[in-house]
Amino acid sequence: MEDKSNFLLPNNQRFVELDSSQAFNNLTNKEKLYAHYLSQAAWNGGLIVLLQTSPESPKIFSLLHRIFLGEPLENLKESALKAGVSEDDFQAFLVYAGGLFANSGNYKGFGDTKFIPNLAKDAFELIVKSSKAYENDNTHITKLWQKVQNPMYSLAPRLTSLGLANKGVTTYFSSNCTEEDSNLVNDWMKTKRIEAYICRTFKTTADDGLPLYTIHLASVESSPKPPLTMDKELYKNAYFQVTRGDYSPLLKLASDNLGKAQEYAANDNEKNMLKHYINSFNEGDLNEHKEGSRFWIKDKGPIIETYQGFIETYRDPSGQRGEFEGFVAMVNKEMSKKFGRLVDGAEDFIKLLPWGHDLEKDTFLRPDFTSLDVLTFSGSGIPAGINIPNYDEIRQNEGFKNVSLGNVIPAAYKESVIPFLSEEDKALLDKYRVASFEVQVGLHELLGHGSGKLLRQNADGTFNFDKEKVKNPLTGKEIEMWYTEGETYDSKFTTLGSAFEECRAEAVGLYLSVLPEIVKIFGYEGKEAEDVTYVNWLSLLWNGVAKATEMYQPSTDTWLQAHARARFVLMRLLQLESEGLLTVTEPARGADLLLTLDRHRIATDGKRIIGEFLVKLQTLKATGDAAAAEQLFARYSRLEGEWARWRDIVLLHKQPRNIFVQPNTVLKDNVVELKRYPASAEGMVSSWVDRFPDAKVDDILEQLTDLQAKYFEDLEPLAAA
Repeated sequence: MEDKSNFLLPNNQRFVELDSSQAFNNLTNKEKLYAHYLSQAAWNGGLIVLLQTSPESPKIFSLLHRIFLGEPLENLKESALKAGVSEDDFQAFLVYAGGLFANSGNYKGFGDTKFIPNLAKDAFELIVKSSKAYENDNTHITKLWQKVQNPMYSLAPRLTSLGLANKGVTTYFSSNCTEEDSNLVNDWMKTKRIEAYICRTFKTTADDGLPLYTIHLASVESSPKPPLTMDKELYKNAYFQVTRGDYSPLLKLASDNLGKAQEYAANDNEKNMLKHYINSFNEGDLNEHKEGSRFWIKDKGPIIETYQGFIETYRDPSGQRGEFEGFVAMVNKEMSKKFGRLVDGAEDFIKLLPWGHDLEKDTFLRPDFTSLDVLTFSGSGIPAGINIPNYDEIRQNEGFKNVSLGNVIPAAYKESVIPFLSEEDKALLDKYRVASFEVQVGLHELLGHGSGKLLRQNADGTFNFDKEKVKNPLTGKEIEMWYTEGETYDSKFTTLGSAFEECRAEAVGLYLSVLPEIVKIFGYEGKEAEDVTYVNWLSLLWNGVAKATEMYQPSTDTWLQAHARARFVLMRLLQLESEGLLTVTEPARGADLLLTLDRHRIATDGKRIIGEFLVKLQTLKATGDAAAAEQLFARYSRLEGEWARWRDIVLLHKQPRNIFVQPNTVLKDNVVELKRYPASAEGMVSSWVDRFPDAKVDDILEQLTDLQAKYFEDLEPLAAA
């Protein structure tokens, strides 16, 4: 059994304010109204993530939200203390609630491990029963508490992390689905050219005893509508059907608010984008979302940026189903100028990447690259940068956008403790961490995710590369593998896809950050530029040591987070292949580690090793060689030998990730105001009460949970054990 403390948020959990007030206050009232309704859509749609995380998350949310709606926090606290709850336990209750709201469920958005309340079950129950909500409706609150208390506290091995049957919990599939089921579903969906972004899969038994897989599409409408929905058919000794209507009432709230936002859109691209998002949400048609994304790409340099829908596939154990995400942000003009200069030079910089022009896109699709101050970000966590859309055919052939979330970066790094480094390195990391991270985010998103070609055979039998001339850089021979019609990077690389692509993008950032002309774009020259480059490498490799292994689960031998695995791979690559460029030692056995990086060899040996690795990564991605990619990654991401032991040292020094307290937009007499909250557990709770000022969403969440409950019944005895 793992140490229980790995599943707790400590009472001193850091909350930080995500401040966007300066950018928001510069908006016109029309722009504020646009931002307000987009935010309403994002927050309501974001509740879907509770249903996508675990079977119990929506009802835990409902229980907590109803309690906080019932009375001011100070009254709840007074009643709880009077009932015998300690100050510490009440604080732990608030921290747990803050964690649940921030992660949109009871599994961490970064790392996918479960967290449980840091107070005894009977103390939690005392707080529930001393609340006004309990006094006003004890039948309903009791029922909710009885339903969630076991799964909320259980650390049964299968319930400690997200994953398919036997390895974890997921609601993207019914709890009886294994990896074999997932692969079979993937095969069938490929034959139908269905991408999995907006669906979930539930396995039941048909009347004749064969398995029946229901692919359930997210949409407001639930009636059959061929060809989106499909009647039952037999394939490889199992039945498959496609239905729609998943998350219907929540998508309706999102869709209605997008409709209101349309009235305040700045131009036709924004209006069309929202029109297609609405169609996609209403109908369950992924092609409509792709169409909306095309208009989104065309909307260059908007004052207010938004993207909403089922986007990132990190948390689906098979790496294909998208979690709902909605963000609304304002452009930060100063930082955006720097990114604009990076885009201006991008065509030349891409030529410096080590895999050569045959594996690069035929034409550089000049993207929009802006730095944004986030006003609203719903989902299970807030990244520092984004490169979207994730749809292959759009990103490869039509374009994409890069955004750096400027106000997230400094907030994410507030007051971090930095173990495992010399005092000199700590001081440098402290000084240049934000600056170097801005450089890395720029290179990672624009030239990492934005580069590289997928070699493909078209439906008419032609190829998007010269089959006679293009050689495989790893073998020197002709290309023997490629993507065929209906295959995508996600469908080929499945569970490895996210980590592999993040590793490629991170490696591009390292490789190009040694070039003075790139660091100069961000305003650093001479000795300072060298320090920024050094800190960029140091920070990423330090992450590979000090943070990444937290995200590895020894009991199932799985990595729970794509970025973490990617950084660990790069760290191990340099540790194993560089003859001392990067060393990790154990100065105090069982208690401490020390990472040292020889800064004088970064531009020579470091760049060469990363460059050779990048050629491998891009070749395997371009040719769709997922099996070789698995072998390559397995070599560098195994926690063997001393690393198996060193993970315990990393956990000794573990720091909880900051929780962001986001503001709300408040509409009064058609004027929108920004309401900010203190950076504390109390501020976090207050922001969610104001966000959803009545229990309507709780009713919806409970109703949707009851509808899907039959697909997760076999988890209940596990939680009760």
